[in-house]
Amino acid sequence: MAEIRLQEGESLENALRRFKRKVQSEDIIKEVKRHSYYLKPGEKRRVKSALARKRARKKIRREGSSGTDTRRSDK
Repeated sequence: MAEIRLQEGESLENALRRFKRKVQSEDIIKEVKRHSYYLKPGEKRRVKSALARKRARKKIRREGSSGTDTRRSDK
């Protein structure tokens, strides 16, 4: 659980900013979203494999763009 102490002379905006940063670093929001609804085991597998395919496509696209341009091989 994220907790901050208000420092002496610190504005509420700065304390809120520190709290948000701490919540984000501890992945509390991600955990809450993950537990907000139930996924059946089969559905969980489908989501996991879909994310893996998406990452693979992104990796291929990233590696392909860093190489030479294959469309202009006639020069």
